[in-house]
Amino acid sequence: MYARRRHVYFAMMGTCLTLFVLAWAVVRLWSVPVAVGMCLVAMVIPPLAAVVANRRGPDDRWWDDPSGDPKSDEWWDELDGKRRR
Repeated sequence: MYARRRHVYFAMMGTCLTLFVLAWAVVRLWSVPVAVGMCLVAMVIPPLAAVVANRRGPDDRWWDDPSGDPKSDEWWDELDGKRRR
């Protein structure tokens, strides 16, 4: 899952850079408002890419790892409906 998130992040950031470079290298020659619009779209992509890269998937096991405190782990297992063996 980590590799997939990383690939999506780099694809989003590559799209961001491509939009920015194309806006001011090519599109501005025909239409400055369109170039500004492209930059506004490019401005929104990095925060979304950061959210995508840092979100946890269902296969990422971090919430149910044992904390090291047996009483706390037993309590959380009881809340989650898990039975200890």
